[in-house]
Amino acid sequence: MRQEKIWFVTGASSGFGLIWTEAALQRGDKVVATARDPKKIDNLVKTYGDSVLVLPLDVTKRDAVFGAVEQGHHHFGRLDVILCNAGYAYMSAIEEIELSEARANFETNVFGTLSVIQAALPLLRAQGSGHILTMSSIGGVASFPTAGIYGATKFALESLTESLAGEVAGFGIKTTIIEPGSFSTGFGAARKMAPTMDVYDDLRHAIRAGFKPETTGNPLATAEAILSLVDVEEPPLRLILGDWLLPILKDVYQERINTWENWAKVSNSAQGTQS
Repeated sequence: MRQEKIWFVTGASSGFGLIWTEAALQRGDKVVATARDPKKIDNLVKTYGDSVLVLPLDVTKRDAVFGAVEQGHHHFGRLDVILCNAGYAYMSAIEEIELSEARANFETNVFGTLSVIQAALPLLRAQGSGHILTMSSIGGVASFPTAGIYGATKFALESLTESLAGEVAGFGIKTTIIEPGSFSTGFGAARKMAPTMDVYDDLRHAIRAGFKPETTGNPLATAEAILSLVDVEEPPLRLILGDWLLPILKDVYQERINTWENWAKVSNSAQGTQS
């Protein structure tokens, strides 16, 4: 018989956060659902009662993060799945970027996630179990023009989570980086942009034209994948979501390998010799 799981979810009021929160509740799990505006998910309490604890949380407020994680743990007695979902996209060409907005994007996507992980780890180590999920993107594996800062936050999360996996496996804690493609979650509506420069408009239009409608997935279909992920004994370090990503990622890695091989003579010569 499957044991119920206790989830702690950031950014639970919309998109994947809301979809996966409801999927967990519908199958009988319990969830600490956090959001900047908890009123947006008050209906979860009406529907699922004591199975859900709704808390206000801005992940950029580190003390609040630690307080919410502790409160959720105390309320349900343990935490099994930590879903670090809160985040948004700051999309601009590198020359257009406003430094304050770039820092703000890192504060939410990277340092907010770091705070949640650091708040949860002592509790997970004490119970000898747990599964931490961080939200990356295909943009965390291969960046593209006009997404430099957003991609940088996701690259940072990939590195942070990969390091984390090696550090906590010995404590019985599992770790997975979730890498979605394009889904109709409303994520784009929450993105921010710097004032644009005309010189990058043609490139911007070309990038947008490259995203085909047929590659946009149904976010509701991801719920089963995530539930399967948290139920397996040995989850993967990385999980892509979407049926068109794997060939693209193979090409990305092959191009990198080709470049390294083509420049191997120069690279090897940089080793030098010991004097």
